Amino acid sequence: MVQLYNLHPFGSQQVVPCKLEPERFCGGGRDALFVAAGCKVEAFAVAGQELCQPRCAFSTLGRVLRLAYSEAGDYLVAIEEKNKATFLRAYVNWRSKRTENSRVCIRMIGHNVEGAFSKAFRDQMYIIEMPLSEVPLCISCCPVKGDLLVGCTNKLVLFTLKYQIINEEFSLLDFERSLIIHIDNITPVEISFCVGYVAVMSDLEVLILKLEPGPKNGERVHHNPRKTNNRMRRTEEGISNEISQLESDDFVICQKPVELLGEKSEQSGLSVTLESTGLADEKRKYSHFQHLLYRRFAPDISSYVLSDDIKLHSLQLLPIYQTGSLTSDGKNLSQEKELLSLFCFFSLPHVGYLYMVVKSVELMSVYQYPEKSQQAVLTPQFLHVITSNNLQCFTVRCSAAAAREEDPYMDTTLKACPPVSMDVCALRIQLFIGLKAICHFKNHIILLTKADPEAIPERRQSPKRLLSRKDTSVKIKIPPVAEAGWNLYIVNTISPVQLYKEMIDYSNTYKTVKTQSCIHLLSEAHLLVRAALMDASQLEPGEKAELLEAFKESCGHLGDCYSRLDSQHSHLTLPYYKMSGLSMAEVLARMDWTVEDGLQKYERGLIFYINHSLYENLDEELSEELAAKVVQMFYVAEPKQVPHILCSPSMKNINPLTAMNYLRKLDTSGFSSILVTLTKAAVALKMGDLDMHRNEMKSHSEMKLVCGFILEPRLLIQQRKGQIVPTELALHLKETQPGLLVASVLGLQKNNKIGIEEADSFFKMLCAKDEDTTPQLLVDFWEAQLVACLPDVVLQELFFKLTSQYIWRLSKRQPPDTTPLRTSEDLINACSHYGLIYPWVHILISSDSLADKNYTEDLSKLQSLICGPSFDIASIIPFLEPLSEDTIAGLSVHVLCRTRLKEYEQCIDILLERCPEAVIPYANHELKEENRTLWWKKLLPELCRRIKCGGEKYQLYLSSLKGEGSMYLLRSRRIIKLHFFK
Repeated sequence: MVQLYNLHPFGSQQVVPCKLEPERFCGGGRDALFVAAGCKVEAFAVAGQELCQPRCAFSTLGRVLRLAYSEAGDYLVAIEEKNKATFLRAYVNWRSKRTENSRVCIRMIGHNVEGAFSKAFRDQMYIIEMPLSEVPLCISCCPVKGDLLVGCTNKLVLFTLKYQIINEEFSLLDFERSLIIHIDNITPVEISFCVGYVAVMSDLEVLILKLEPGPKNGERVHHNPRKTNNRMRRTEEGISNEISQLESDDFVICQKPVELLGEKSEQSGLSVTLESTGLADEKRKYSHFQHLLYRRFAPDISSYVLSDDIKLHSLQLLPIYQTGSLTSDGKNLSQEKELLSLFCFFSLPHVGYLYMVVKSVELMSVYQYPEKSQQAVLTPQFLHVITSNNLQCFTVRCSAAAAREEDPYMDTTLKACPPVSMDVCALRIQLFIGLKAICHFKNHIILLTKADPEAIPERRQSPKRLLSRKDTSVKIKIPPVAEAGWNLYIVNTISPVQLYKEMIDYSNTYKTVKTQSCIHLLSEAHLLVRAALMDASQLEPGEKAELLEAFKESCGHLGDCYSRLDSQHSHLTLPYYKMSGLSMAEVLARMDWTVEDGLQKYERGLIFYINHSLYENLDEELSEELAAKVVQMFYVAEPKQVPHILCSPSMKNINPLTAMNYLRKLDTSGFSSILVTLTKAAVALKMGDLDMHRNEMKSHSEMKLVCGFILEPRLLIQQRKGQIVPTELALHLKETQPGLLVASVLGLQKNNKIGIEEADSFFKMLCAKDEDTTPQLLVDFWEAQLVACLPDVVLQELFFKLTSQYIWRLSKRQPPDTTPLRTSEDLINACSHYGLIYPWVHILISSDSLADKNYTEDLSKLQSLICGPSFDIASIIPFLEPLSEDTIAGLSVHVLCRTRLKEYEQCIDILLERCPEAVIPYANHELKEENRTLWWKKLLPELCRRIKCGGEKYQLYLSSLKGEGSMYLLRSRRIIKLHFFK
């Protein structure tokens, strides 16, 4: 389906001052237009909207049959005929030709230029002749690298553009015959070449190949020799033989239409072979290829007389480059562009086909023409088609496809683009009498008109020959003698922004109608601007800024359209509004709040946008009026979302009475839930009604309250300007129900609603502590994490946090700022990571009377962690330095750590010196199995030695020997006597 809009993409019009009727013409580059007539080429400079001036003119060897211009290299190439002989010549440095009689240098391709002779090339035009063994039929220049592809019968010849470096200041453009592509059983009528992609077209067939350079290491070569598809070739040869036998005046044999994409196109029956002939750079030397597309059309045999209606025309490869990626080689003045996407267009007289051929090959659009077309040109923004009396402008989907190639994350909640499958439309059908030919460059459309309605067809063949590949002759039109009534026009297309504004104005006719027509036209406007932005290198800074502003505005208009629709695409409201840069308040101000039939209706698109925007923690606070409007919208459209909406930071300014009113309505409407209860408690706190707050919090168990906070974390934690901020309810729970608060945050972490670092920051901000101070509530949270055994928590990191805090408090004698939620006994009973404290530790610390109970709790927790099975002792040794061994607490921790590291002899020495009463309990607990020998070799001899020496601790040592705790001593009297009487 093709929609028709009567817009005005064509602006000013000017006449090219040609002296003779143009036979061939082409344009390109910044301002170049070439017109060939007879044995002469005129070059014109096209600048601005109203200026087309002759630049120079030069003679050709013969009548020009084909003409092409390459921006890379700035050269013109022509197929010329003289005395029934055909020549291929390239015209280089043509801008330096001042007069028609200026000297011209001619040289053969690859000819080495003498130093003295080369100076002549610097300031004058020179011609490069490229001899071919077969007649050249068609030509195409690569728009990126400037390489030249020439089509001959059953083969294509590639000439690589290169430069002969004469000296540091001067290099000479030249070509090298680098590759021959043999394609059996096809005679090219038109070809197109772009960075290794080759499109070949005969009367009824189109073939697209991708040439690839030599393989990298480890890369497989896909080479297609002539013997490929032997079965298909034999079948084709059999068919050809049958055709030759049956061809007569009574029979017409035609093949069925075929479309083969990707690897399947190898089954076309065409044999393709590469023959390398040059020494080109390895990066540009093609050694193998891929089949991309083969399509064959069947002729219309509804009438006996076959006409030109069955012939293809206007083959074209259109590249779109990476946005802003443009580099220049100053030495050869060529521009290296990164290809983003590539499109192929070809057309029958009544139908045009547009394919995308990069990464995947697929048919994007089919164009149905209202009249028989004669020629067409494809641009990134439009398809321009001429019939005998009309210039038609159709929209294309190239920018939509390229946008998805450039950004694979298109069509998400962040970004969107109109679909490639959207119907194309005709923007304008402009009347021109006697249209004959068309070409395009930049924003200029060149048209040749001739009033005489009689036209000489380019290719006239017998009906039977049109149906067979056997015909290898292509007759190129020899124009008649120039006649009156012709004109060559330059039609300037208006700027994208100007046409965009016209589209926006036109879309206002659909503004009040909820149909797809408005979205379609606004999508066309959006794609128009997007296509103009694709090639940002061609834009002036002011023009680019204007286009960016139009782009944002178009996104806003599309967001408005989708917000008014209740369809499967209404979710696109969100990405388009995001791309528009509009704030939520600005979007709400654009809405039409009129009431229909006494009821206010809010469409799904708008609700979807506001809901997601409020969930994304935008740093935007709605006014009291807009906040009330938003709550009212959701109460009507999605009442279950009201509690969530009220928890958004953007709704901070809502009147608490208004919020409470809607929450109570939910209660009476049967929506009562734990989430409504918690939201009412938060609103009551904001109102200052503590009694209502307490009543709401008491109406559910703590476990249900935790579940409610998990459903809506923003009741406790909000983000503003990228920073975690506790809510008023969280601050109140810190004072009144800290256990519930810790359990709730733990539930959020367990359900991936908050990260580990975010939780730590939350508790620090909640307790108004700086980064260097750790509040007790955060320590309680860490302990709760250990008890809960969360799978995503790194145990050793958590151990380090807790032990560091315990050690810091013990070393500073700093009590916790709040009462701990769990005692050491609670942790030992609830958590396997906290182990039972060894018995000898209790004896060791009993000698120290600690007045501060909290100090004792921190010490017990630290000792319990060290005694636990999961703790990595080696990791904490460097951090024990602040905890001095001069205190009993510090001593107990150091001895525990050394014990866990199996440094028993050192521990025995320390205990004998500092706390002899603990040494025997220590030995009973630690010196077992393989460590029992330390009893006889270390502990008993050392005790005996110290008793024998006497001293202040004589009684302590002696009581250790007499104690009941050592069965080993009771059995070792003989050993003791020996030690005493030595």
